[in-house]
Amino acid sequence: MPTLYTLAEKNVLKSWVYIGFFLIFIILIGWAISWALDSSAILIFAVVFSVVTSFFSYWYSDSIVLSLTRAKEIKKEDNPELYRLVENLCITAGLPLPKIYILEESQLNAFATGRDPKHGAIAVTRGLLERLDRVELEGVIAHELSHIGNRDSLLSTIAVVLVGIVVLVTDFALRTSLWGNRGSRRDDRGNNAIALVIVLVLAILAPIMANLLKLAISRKREFLADASGALLTRYPEGLALALEKISKDSTPLRVANNATSHLFLASPFRGQEQKMWFYKLFLTHPPIEERVSALRQLKI
Repeated sequence: MPTLYTLAEKNVLKSWVYIGFFLIFIILIGWAISWALDSSAILIFAVVFSVVTSFFSYWYSDSIVLSLTRAKEIKKEDNPELYRLVENLCITAGLPLPKIYILEESQLNAFATGRDPKHGAIAVTRGLLERLDRVELEGVIAHELSHIGNRDSLLSTIAVVLVGIVVLVTDFALRTSLWGNRGSRRDDRGNNAIALVIVLVLAILAPIMANLLKLAISRKREFLADASGALLTRYPEGLALALEKISKDSTPLRVANNATSHLFLASPFRGQEQKMWFYKLFLTHPPIEERVSALRQLKI
């Protein structure tokens, strides 16, 4: 059974593999575009851009995510009960106290971010605080602390930035190809047509591949964080009850977007969790009923 720490080292390795794949991916896109447009400057730009943005995503992705979701940091005097709950769980888990944020949203939801436990942050919605009882809220907080302890939040925050970068780079490549072909040294129209097709295929497939990478790590980590959080509280039913309440909540999340949706405890796009296997393949979260069932099968 996974605990709060058993997957930490594995997830750190996955983070570097993910960053490394991103670097290679962007460089390959740059090479393909530079070949298609017969311009080495594009390859050089892709290499420099991928290195700089990977460094930036590692150090600042958590700040970007908190800004995108309009999360506001609170102090102990702002909500003493929430602070004590988080402090007690951190002591039990042996984790540093993360920064605590509140989203002024009615939807029941929460997320964790930060590149490591020393720079962790937890954000909860106002609706979550107002509509969950203590044991349910404790289960949710334990789940988010598990993401921090397992370094899942590092994977998630990196994914937010890198997926966006891939989309920007491929959009730039497409625009460059449309304008660059006019001044290209390739005089043969057939070659120009082939080059444009290559660019178009990359522009379509690159964002899809980037999102599939994000989804590949997203669903599994939710099951693991559920189990780890249940082990931390020693009461799986608390999180199970919270998830059931969340599944019945149809309130929209105004700050929800595709780049950050995988960070949340449950999908912020309510009403879209269909049961078809093909649709499930592209979900950022496992179906809540499957998570609740798994929690109630835990023997602690």
